[in-house]
Amino acid sequence: MRDLFTADPQRFAKFSLRYDDILLDFSKNRITEETLALLLDLSAQADLPGWIEKMFSGAKINNTEDPRRAARRAPHRSNRPIRVDGADVMPAVNAVLAQMRQFSDAVRSGAWLGYTGKPISDIVNIGIGGSDLGPVMVTEALKPYAAPHLNVHFVSNIDATHIAETLKHLSPETTLFVIASKTFTTQETLTNAHTARRWLLDAAGVDTAVAKHFVALSTNTGEVAEFGIDTAHMFEFWDWVGGRYSLWSAIGLSIALYIGMDHYEELLAGAHDMDEHFRTTPFATICR
Repeated sequence: MRDLFTADPQRFAKFSLRYDDILLDFSKNRITEETLALLLDLSAQADLPGWIEKMFSGAKINNTEDPRRAARRAPHRSNRPIRVDGADVMPAVNAVLAQMRQFSDAVRSGAWLGYTGKPISDIVNIGIGGSDLGPVMVTEALKPYAAPHLNVHFVSNIDATHIAETLKHLSPETTLFVIASKTFTTQETLTNAHTARRWLLDAAGVDTAVAKHFVALSTNTGEVAEFGIDTAHMFEFWDWVGGRYSLWSAIGLSIALYIGMDHYEELLAGAHDMDEHFRTTPFATICR
């Protein structure tokens, strides 16, 4: 790297980009102008622009599964009509966003009360993989925007120590659990969810307390109801929501609870801006 910078004092100017307030500096990687040219040729050979447009149009490009699935994240970050399997998914997406706003506003304002009539002070997100990692990252990054009276916790490990250490410092009267599982059958998530349920009921003594302290991010109405969660507080997301992109869907509820729905929607808007930049900017502009 020292040799590359010595040979070309303008290396940073050549190998860095700005998008609004975001700086992408790849000058400190072992990359040359030849490397960029070869990558540009490769993108043309692979028809990368064509595949990007297929993804944004809802085509089923995930060929690692049979049958193929659409791999979508843009519908949650855009308000323009987007079709999956021929149907516009935006009305359903917007309905869930409205549901998230109503619920997060109620919790953050203190209107949502636990089984003893106390407002919520702690939110515990129970999930694994994309139902955990994205929300963890975002809530950590956006702590300055958090409500001062709310704390957020994440439990993902099936090792009982993880949830035991989390619950040790919480009160059943003021804790809200967000159970994130598309099928509501994920072993790790449901094991931790049942541990949390027993912890709550040991204190409350009545099954009706579950509906005041648990919500579900899922599509399995039957299993959610069997657990004791009011299905009115089941936040839906769909098969075309890829795990690594889940935070833009109902899986982002813990984010909305922590930083507020206004800030969460700003996050969606920023992601949409980046989507459009990615979709519409010619690759050649990075080769100066």
